[in-house]
Amino acid sequence: MEGTRPVLVEVQALVGEPHAGSPRRAVSGVNPGRVSLLLAVLEKRAGLRLCDRDVFVNVAGGVKVDEPAADLAVALAVASSCLERPVREGMAAFGEVGLAGEVRAVDAARQRAAEAAKFGFESCMLPRGCAADAPSGAGAVAVARLTEAIRLGLEG
Repeated sequence: MEGTRPVLVEVQALVGEPHAGSPRRAVSGVNPGRVSLLLAVLEKRAGLRLCDRDVFVNVAGGVKVDEPAADLAVALAVASSCLERPVREGMAAFGEVGLAGEVRAVDAARQRAAEAAKFGFESCMLPRGCAADAPSGAGAVAVARLTEAIRLGLEG
């Protein structure tokens, strides 16, 4: 959200094998501390092996995102690269991810989902606590846990 207006951003991630010993972490456009937290949650709660791999996270276009609602999109992007499975075509995602792997509700869910639909996204993954706020026809995919989000959000 930029004030009261939702802004769509593209989150990209690349997970790979380290080439020079210690794994690298490079983050652009989101808080590096938040990404470290999400990597730990993905490792501990979703069983993804990330501690010994390079991880790069970027928000396309040089946009800076400074809100926890981007957590779910970042986590899905990292899981997508790690598992080598693409995020479902036409899916947007938002939600805060907690340390226990839960997907928490965020403000302005209705506006966020409506903006995604307006720009042609066929479905929108959002926290289960926000599902009642999603506009009809937004293709809401409500999730309560990060593992559920990965299962429903990635192809294959």
